[in-house]
Amino acid sequence: MKGLDINMVRIDSKFWKRFDFILFFCVIILTLYGFIMIRSATMSFSYGSMPFLKKQIIAFVLGLIAIVFLVLIDYEIYGNLYIPIYALCNLLLLAVLIFGVTKNNAKSWLSINGQVFQPAELAKFGIIISLAKYIDINKDSINEPFTLLKILMFAGLPVALILKQPDFGTAVVFVFFIFVMLFIAGLNLKYIFGAIGLGILSTPILLTKFKDFQIDRILVFLNPEIDPTGSGYQVIQSKTAIGSGMVFGRGLFEGVQNQYGFLPEKQTDFIFAVIGEELGLIGGIFLILLYAILMYRLIRISKNSVDLFGSLIVTGITAMMFFHIFENIGMTLGLTPVTGIPLPFISYGGTFQLANMVSIGLALSVGIKKEGLEF
Repeated sequence: MKGLDINMVRIDSKFWKRFDFILFFCVIILTLYGFIMIRSATMSFSYGSMPFLKKQIIAFVLGLIAIVFLVLIDYEIYGNLYIPIYALCNLLLLAVLIFGVTKNNAKSWLSINGQVFQPAELAKFGIIISLAKYIDINKDSINEPFTLLKILMFAGLPVALILKQPDFGTAVVFVFFIFVMLFIAGLNLKYIFGAIGLGILSTPILLTKFKDFQIDRILVFLNPEIDPTGSGYQVIQSKTAIGSGMVFGRGLFEGVQNQYGFLPEKQTDFIFAVIGEELGLIGGIFLILLYAILMYRLIRISKNSVDLFGSLIVTGITAMMFFHIFENIGMTLGLTPVTGIPLPFISYGGTFQLANMVSIGLALSVGIKKEGLEF
């Protein structure tokens, strides 16, 4: 590191020229949008919206502090610490299996002094950093079978620990950004197609390992009407809410499915249904446009990065967020299976919000470092 001189960074005009204000303010707008929708989704609860908003706002403020910290430090320092970061992530995931709190059929949370958080969310950006560095180290031989096997074992350990919780949805997110990062790093397509083929052939075996509730989610995805008051209830109510909103929506805080409690998990997994019902097609399109800007700015940073390590960090972040957006919106519309994956910057969840903010801070840090700008 070329040494960190914070005073120089603050006054250097090049720093501010390279800071992606569009990405930063896009995240701010998305978060404010999320506050409004969390308020709407929770105002019908007996204890009101404030407990939810307070936690979300605290996570947001901590996230802003994290962004300031991250952009002032050369991201290469995280690459030098990739082994400790990798070890810490896996230790947290292992601690979940030993000391974790069970919710919704999964032991995915840790409780410390009454504060509950989900380590897998924090592990996402930690594994992205460590995997990006590990791939960078092995980039010249990535298509050699032994090297590729090492990388897959390195990436596969946290995935295996998450599957043990079991949290299939989060594990799929990891698998998706891992393969996207490998593809961008130059992995031969024959390996990718081979992995897809192997995945298809092994599907019958994998299904035997699924829990009953996971099988129900797949069957309900194919036909929600087979269990309209059970596993299919969420999707049916979600589609009803979105459809009733039509073009302009029923009005903010005026959703029937939302305010009368017909819509389950409405502040987290199904918050897009609240948007669809109360703000209609217009509200949904506005959100998707914000996400499109977010994705474009991230891709731009990745493409213009001065090194493979930085490019892979942002690639992993982009892939992770894209999967969350696609899967969450898709499941509320009945187009993808229900996996319990929240919507970035919109869904309630302190750990999730903080993890997303840290991810953006990492991306901004990569974007700031260009040729001719030293830290």
